[in-house]
Amino acid sequence: VQLQASGGGLLQAGGSLRLSCAFSGGTFSSYRMAWFRQAPGKEREFVSAINWNGDDTSYADSVKGRFTVSRDNAKNTVYLQMNSLKPEDTAAYYCAGSYGMSWSTRISDYNYWGQGTQVTVSS
Repeated sequence: VQLQASGGGLLQAGGSLRLSCAFSGGTFSSYRMAWFRQAPGKEREFVSAINWNGDDTSYADSVKGRFTVSRDNAKNTVYLQMNSLKPEDTAAYYCAGSYGMSWSTRISDYNYWGQGTQVTVSS
């Protein structure tokens, strides 16, 4: 399985950005997917997760109401729509996946990781 994240960028506070993560090498609909982020000097943290068919999601409290995770199983892609971005959202964002139906917030539950895509929000 390979994951390829894209869509990061530099923008001002209050702006929006959509991250994408393309999945290959397996049956996408059999995998739970998630987004994590890591800021310089900090540990990687959970952002959002989605179950196998997209009808169940989870969010970190810090992004709830601003971020939306979704997936398109026909396109083998998971998305993270980020609105009302804040400087504290600045981080490298990583998509992750593992075989299973239900979402998980734990890093240890994911064994496939994409490369990070950088999101930088200026004040």
